[in-house]
Amino acid sequence: MFLVQIAADCKLDLIGAVEAGEVAEYGFYEDWVRRGNASGMNYLADHRGELRRDVRLVMPSARTVIVAGVLYNSRAPYSTEVSNSAWISRYAWGEDYHEVLRRRLEELAGRLRAVCGEFEYRVCVDTAPLLERALARRAGLGWIGKNTCLINEQQGSWFFLGELLVSATLAELGVEPGEAPPDRCGTCTACIDACPTEAIVPVEGAHGWEIDSRRCISYHTIESKEPALPADLAIAPHVFGCDICQDVCPWNRRAPVTLDPAFQPREGLFAPQWEDLEAMTEEEWREKFRGSPVKRAKWRGWRRNLRAAGG
Repeated sequence: MFLVQIAADCKLDLIGAVEAGEVAEYGFYEDWVRRGNASGMNYLADHRGELRRDVRLVMPSARTVIVAGVLYNSRAPYSTEVSNSAWISRYAWGEDYHEVLRRRLEELAGRLRAVCGEFEYRVCVDTAPLLERALARRAGLGWIGKNTCLINEQQGSWFFLGELLVSATLAELGVEPGEAPPDRCGTCTACIDACPTEAIVPVEGAHGWEIDSRRCISYHTIESKEPALPADLAIAPHVFGCDICQDVCPWNRRAPVTLDPAFQPREGLFAPQWEDLEAMTEEEWREKFRGSPVKRAKWRGWRRNLRAAGG
């Protein structure tokens, strides 16, 4: 309860902790990369991949991993409830979560130090090679669904993850380790059935399903650096990311809505009109998406996405 209260004071909606060490799921990650599923994301397949095997390879002094989640589900309808407009992924409607979560994790570290004494720490928000969903599962935040998203029984899957690696032990922090919850997806195949590009594919292993990035709309519209997107993939109406496998998840029907100002939709980002996007100049695009994850696609990738989505 001690950690939960401090986390709430830091505007962190989910919190859990686990001992730093080897990550048992690393073998599944290796197999996923070996099967070519990382596609053009070379940073997942290069020498940094080995660091994901053990948290202590990222921070040698780490003894505990604190995993935090922040909700970003707003009141706006899901993509499956909208038509005749373009779609920008829900996670990109508000402020850049990297900065928001980094600030809140820094505050958490400061508050913990004030109570527990000095310790070394490192804040990680997509800034270190960590298998964060595996760590989050072990910390008790949720299970990994068939769509490979982390799903929390009360909160659904609409949350960002960040980690605080600390040199203090769980005992020194006065924190109990989390416990991985059971998989509650059961026989449901809603996400698999709804994926328009059949990117969720069966595989032998603990979870039974994985994402083939070569068929994933989110990969192609966010990460891909190719000048053109595959003509055989049903990209429309997605111009940046895709939410379908989360939109149809039964666990998200009960997902709470955040009132956090940082993650409320900016004007014009929810279901934007095609003509508005097409008419946008590069300068206007840079201004509109200042401080937004959408900038990751870069202007050239954005225009490529518009062409592929049919705008």
